[in-house]
Amino acid sequence: MTDSINNLNVLSQDLLPTPEQVKTELPLTASAERTVLAGRSAVMRILDRKDPRLFVVVGPCSIHDLEAAREYAARLKALADEVSGTMLLVMRVYFEKPRTTVGWKGLINDPDMDDSFHIEKGLHLARELLLQLAEMGLPAATEALDPITPQYLSDLITWTAIGARTTESQTHREMASGLSTPVGFKNGTDGGLAVAVNALQSASRPHHFLGISADGQCAVFRTRGNRYGHVVLRGGNGRPNYDSVSIAMAERELAAVKLPTNIVVDCSHGNSNKDPALQPLVAENCANQILEGNRTIVGLMLESHLHWGNQSIPADLRDLKYGVSVTDACIDWPATEKLIRAMHAKLATALPGRLGAG
Repeated sequence: MTDSINNLNVLSQDLLPTPEQVKTELPLTASAERTVLAGRSAVMRILDRKDPRLFVVVGPCSIHDLEAAREYAARLKALADEVSGTMLLVMRVYFEKPRTTVGWKGLINDPDMDDSFHIEKGLHLARELLLQLAEMGLPAATEALDPITPQYLSDLITWTAIGARTTESQTHREMASGLSTPVGFKNGTDGGLAVAVNALQSASRPHHFLGISADGQCAVFRTRGNRYGHVVLRGGNGRPNYDSVSIAMAERELAAVKLPTNIVVDCSHGNSNKDPALQPLVAENCANQILEGNRTIVGLMLESHLHWGNQSIPADLRDLKYGVSVTDACIDWPATEKLIRAMHAKLATALPGRLGAG
């Protein structure tokens, strides 16, 4: 008998393994747990102004090739150890991509990049990669897009972003209030800060909402609020917002509602007009602001891969160029290494004076 009421536009429903089942198959190891806890503690200490370093979220716009991701991670870990006196490097490991209309939705949704949408495979691949990075001693950052995904992966995440398209979403604000990581809320796509400030106020407070438990059951979550929310300036509406005037205006808006004046600058997106060549200039400008006395810029974001630029996903996946982004264009590894080392040298004497500031 045809159901004329329910699921009129749903073609099928496929059951996924529960978060607990996936975690049993790919369990959190002791060494991975140490990396995650140390990374979260370090970011929290930076936000609390007990650690004068910057945290820098750096890595590919999105993960599509696990071999390239592991190679990038190995290089980043060596660089992280080299500059650990001034910066905490956190690898950007984005598995979900918000789409303005349509397009590839990321490794979790479509791991085979062919519209086959083997989400169970994507979840396993994502967790496996995060485990490998954590066992290397490299903390990871991601964007929380689907509110169910964190149940599968959040025990391996050090820092979480809420993107410009979802900062206004009540679902994501509620979710952020319960996450165990510090959370960066990006300003809206129009470049304004009001949406992010509202999100910070919301996520810092208790919430009650529906979700799924570790064993896959629907549940009501009650959270205490996340006090480690902060704003991420990413530009918008054709304008950057990393300059000293924009930073000062952001400081005032945060202080006016009694929020900590912790600011992370996304060197990509609107701040670079999506031109990867401008990302180092944005980072250098922020470093110069710190040298001139800025005490509120606590972190940076960079889109970086093994090789420069980006590529469209070809019909024949054998034609994919290794180590090149399939979403936003990235700076390459030599440019990344040069920039991070230059900032390390420039800020080594300036950062200790920021302790207790803000």
